[in-house]
Amino acid sequence: MPTTLVECVPNFSEGRDAAKVDAIVEAIKIPGVYLLDREMDSDHNRCVITLVGEREAIQEAAIRGVGKAAELIDLTQHQGAHPRMGATDVVPFIPIDGVTVEDCVAMAKHVGAEIAKRFGIPVYLYEAAATSPERQNLENIRRGQFEGIRAEIETNPARKPDFGESRVHPTAGATVVGARKALIAYNVFLNTADVDVAKKIAKAVRFSSGGLRFVKSAGFLVRGMAQVSMNLTDFEQTPVHRVFEYVKREAARYGCVPVSSEIVGLIPKAALEQAAEWFLQVEHFDSSLILENRLASVMSGKTAVGGLRAGVEPFIEQLAAPTATPGGGSAAAASGAMAAGLAGMVATMSRGKKAYVQYESQLSAVIAHLATLREELKAAIDGDAESYNAVMKAYRTAKESADGSAGINAALRQATSVPLGVAEVVAEIAQIAIDLLPVTNPNMKSDLTTASALARAALEGALANVAINLDSMKPESAEDEEFVSKTRARAEALKAAASR
Repeated sequence: MPTTLVECVPNFSEGRDAAKVDAIVEAIKIPGVYLLDREMDSDHNRCVITLVGEREAIQEAAIRGVGKAAELIDLTQHQGAHPRMGATDVVPFIPIDGVTVEDCVAMAKHVGAEIAKRFGIPVYLYEAAATSPERQNLENIRRGQFEGIRAEIETNPARKPDFGESRVHPTAGATVVGARKALIAYNVFLNTADVDVAKKIAKAVRFSSGGLRFVKSAGFLVRGMAQVSMNLTDFEQTPVHRVFEYVKREAARYGCVPVSSEIVGLIPKAALEQAAEWFLQVEHFDSSLILENRLASVMSGKTAVGGLRAGVEPFIEQLAAPTATPGGGSAAAASGAMAAGLAGMVATMSRGKKAYVQYESQLSAVIAHLATLREELKAAIDGDAESYNAVMKAYRTAKESADGSAGINAALRQATSVPLGVAEVVAEIAQIAIDLLPVTNPNMKSDLTTASALARAALEGALANVAINLDSMKPESAEDEEFVSKTRARAEALKAAASR
């Protein structure tokens, strides 16, 4: 099993020639990288390839895919419904396991620099990797598409790329590379061919024009039907079912109804679980009610028939073993995950009861948010141990490297970032547990008290790990000094907030 797992979803400006897409896929196939999905759309003239793999391998795979696309795709001859600025239009990296968004930002910068160096394609950074606020949104970078950028890149300072020269590749254009959370590409088809209706609905639903948060949208004519094409950039906060209902309501204003919808690429299972809960109106729904989820939990040893001890005992014994990992950082993350679990249980068991019906919406939002925080903390259990092991490896190799201290500091930055992230999450959980007291069953107060205590213990332990890692750093650059200063300030702010 890879120690790091990153998703990459490159979008290529070719959706009609299967042979070209096959060649791009072949170029991407390298050890450590797995093809999960490929989608071609002839109307959009675009394909979306979903890859997952280890951190180092997937960077090289993405670079090779860009190179092959530059050989095969000529944007001067390209026509399609979807906006585009490059043969490889966009290359996002998404953290899955053992990596953070910050890690994916570093990956995006490396890949962007290599694309410019190897292929002469200018690269812009977007989302979390953006070098300026206006470049966080892809549509701002891509405004005017290939033709508009080609006309302005040499003369307009706002069009200066982050990597490469200020001129587009003559046939491959420019590419956007970045880091982001999981995105759902979701399209709704209407029972009309009037694309103006789709465009009006898209304007109503997208956030930039006053619609739903975390929704980007446009209207197209696809397969003879008007299509509302959307990107959902944070499905936990703006779920798929809410978007569908919004589009359905707006369509009714024009005498239309949705006839179908589609997912381009892959969708997180949690998003479908949210939709199932909403449309089926299942009381006290929890992902553990799903047969496959419960089976996976049992088979992985997380749940044992006849007792809970079998699920937690292996981890406790690992903590007791005479090895450095897992240690206090992993234990802090585990404590925080248990706090989130307890708070989520109390909220779930109170939701739907007559006495708390006025808090239904609030409790539903809290339950979904706690589930996300719980997953983050579970990932940090291993993430803390892995970051510590990376520090030890950096110390071992320092004697053999001319820039050994830089490698140690880089490893220590990561080892500090993991518990700092844990501290920020558990501080939020502690507050949520307090906020739940007046809106949940008072007979479960002891569970919330336990959740608060676990969260506070996790916070103290995580901040102790932050402090010891910062003390171990020997800053040798302005970047190191800035990291230490900002991290200490964030840790002190968390400690002060917790003491109030």
